[in-house]
Amino acid sequence: MPQTLPEDFIRQMSIQLGDGLEPFLASYDAPRTYGLRVQPHKIQPGSPLQERLAALFGLEPVPWCPTGFYYREDSRPGKHPFHAAGLYYLQEPSAMSSAELLSPQPGETVLDLAAAPGGKSTQLAAKIGPEGLLVANEIHPARSLILAENIERMGAANTVVVQSPPDRLAQRFPRFFDKIMLDAPCSGEGMFRKDETAQKEWSPDHVDMCAARQLDIFRYALAMLKNGGAIAYSTCTFNRKENEELIEAVLQEYPGLTLLRTERLWPHKVKGEGHFVAVLRLDGEEAEELESRKTAKSKRQDKPAVPSAQTAEAWKLFREFAETVFTSKELLPPGEPILFGEQLYWLPSGREGRFRSTLLTGLKSPRPGLHLATIRKKRVEPAHALALAMPASNFRQTVSLSAESPELAAYLRGEVLPTPADLPDGWVPVCVENYPLGWAKCAAGQLKNHYPKGLRSR
Repeated sequence: MPQTLPEDFIRQMSIQLGDGLEPFLASYDAPRTYGLRVQPHKIQPGSPLQERLAALFGLEPVPWCPTGFYYREDSRPGKHPFHAAGLYYLQEPSAMSSAELLSPQPGETVLDLAAAPGGKSTQLAAKIGPEGLLVANEIHPARSLILAENIERMGAANTVVVQSPPDRLAQRFPRFFDKIMLDAPCSGEGMFRKDETAQKEWSPDHVDMCAARQLDIFRYALAMLKNGGAIAYSTCTFNRKENEELIEAVLQEYPGLTLLRTERLWPHKVKGEGHFVAVLRLDGEEAEELESRKTAKSKRQDKPAVPSAQTAEAWKLFREFAETVFTSKELLPPGEPILFGEQLYWLPSGREGRFRSTLLTGLKSPRPGLHLATIRKKRVEPAHALALAMPASNFRQTVSLSAESPELAAYLRGEVLPTPADLPDGWVPVCVENYPLGWAKCAAGQLKNHYPKGLRSR
């Protein structure tokens, strides 16, 4: 029996599991499992690249996620340039289950209510595609920045990151979303094997506090769900109070909810740290009760905003720049340009066109859509996110380097590179084997490095 586990936790799980307690406790002494999820828009199933990744990292399929794989701990895929290019996301295998069960469809409007660090968000963004819209929310400032960085690395042009408490979002977005992911803050019993802090913070009182908070958050989430929409509630904890009992309380409170499915992944039965998921659908009167609460202000927010003169000028400059760099004018999902200081973004509107810049008024947004460029003194400096969001085929010119080449290692360190022959002056993406990594500017026979300083290797 693992001696580090809290005695009250062992007692709780003994009541809950009965004869299954011993194998459950034994799982805490077993080695951890490690997983990654490939970006389906960049890596096709069965492709030579996927086979190469399988050989590099010892990949084995995760049964509940078609794009998920276990990898060998010693293979360190997070250090490979393919990771920097957003070809895959490192994610605990059990955590891949909830987005698969929610199963958003291409073009849908989706909310990830407690989204950091971004595993489920990037999974959802890939599923809904360029015509869809994902709003990824994280209330904690530092974690919201990590979320924004992961969204950027995975090249998600259809995603807006906001930083807001759930009650405020519920007022802003009544009955707005087709699907909602609520990966609720929990007591973290599934984190015990890899996080000693989670063990130290755990107590029966902490479980009770989490369950009460989860019910409040669920109510706010439900206010944002469309009639006929579905919500996935998930936790990485094992007790019934935060899982089955909470779902039972929600079903009693909201007769318009239908429980579609529940799923438990136990660490002694599968290769993973464990997860709980419940998927529910909203129908009937519950979905109509908030319609009368839409204020005139919220209705005005559905109308397109008139861009300011500064935004219009910045957008004009960017389009002129884009004509010199890209092969096509049709690069971005439905949306509108927005300007914050010198920073130009493309705010996706979703297939329905309902998401507008006016909806962000008063909300903190670390990433209000795809970062396009910095506009300074009528000069355009393309954003790192723009390179990662585009396939190499969208660019007129690229510099593609082998993953193992010393030139690529030098680029990731931020060093200047010699210009390849016949490459004209101007901005060009640097790629790892035809997958964009970032920008360089060709001038005077040199590729001046514009890989972000915070991402450079040492």
